[in-house]
Amino acid sequence: MSAFQNITSSPVIFLLTGVPGLEAFHTWISIPFCLLYATALSGNSLILFIIITQPSLHEPMYYFLSMLSTTDLGLSISTLTTMLGIFWFNAREISFNACLSQMFFIKLFTVMESSVLLAMAFDRFVAISKPLRYATILTESRIGNIGVAVVIRGTIMLTPMVALLKRLSFCHSRELHHSYCFHPDVMKLSCTDTKINSAVGLTAMISTVGVDSVLILLSYVLIIKTVLSIASPEERKKSFSTCISHIGAVAIFYIPLISLSFVHRFGKRAPPYLHTMIANTYLLIPPVMNPIIYSVKTKQIRRAVIKIFHSKET
Repeated sequence: MSAFQNITSSPVIFLLTGVPGLEAFHTWISIPFCLLYATALSGNSLILFIIITQPSLHEPMYYFLSMLSTTDLGLSISTLTTMLGIFWFNAREISFNACLSQMFFIKLFTVMESSVLLAMAFDRFVAISKPLRYATILTESRIGNIGVAVVIRGTIMLTPMVALLKRLSFCHSRELHHSYCFHPDVMKLSCTDTKINSAVGLTAMISTVGVDSVLILLSYVLIIKTVLSIASPEERKKSFSTCISHIGAVAIFYIPLISLSFVHRFGKRAPPYLHTMIANTYLLIPPVMNPIIYSVKTKQIRRAVIKIFHSKET
């Protein structure tokens, strides 16, 4: 009993994992990851800069896009140091409190992104179904309140999930399976009962990301119903084209997230590198792809980007 107490009372240090079986090639593997991080950070920073500096983009749709870019920046920064630390310096150790902090911010920005995508779906529904009242429904103060609600909602729902990990004891292997702290990963290392933690974690994700996905789907059912009621085929095409960027953003957020959840719950026999690939895709693809999607598919953003690069050349 005293030996067990000594193990659990000593400072808990976890070991993060890069790409299992390819440790000798971590320096080379870091190159594409560096490019992805550089793309995510520069792309989302550029979107924020454009929206802030261009008065013509001070509209509800672009305010929500700026929120999306902010969450993508936060998500990228949350994993940057540990992931590149492993690849460059083999810095695998992370303290328990640092692990909890990283886990909280990863989950927070994930929930915030889901909430912002829901707000953007509502924005598209109002723009298409009630175009004459669009500006009066989505005022700047109301959008600001939505932004505050997104942060408060994520914080309230996730704090118990992370705080409950403090009650766990870790007396066996402390090697995590990812290059960042992931909630199910940490729970698997505990030698105490984790049923409460699992229930709270599952409840938090269902009541946030799960509910958001259902409401986004419902929003698009209503959008499609509204679009089909438009008489002119040209107007129907024009109305639905304003949703393409958002549909892309929803797809690249939810597909990797669902894939990661399935692999963790049902893919115990899957090779370790599959877990790593899906886990890193889940965190990096949305921040990388969102600025590209909105720059290519949104005419106003595309024009602003071209204008900025053209002014630098001259």
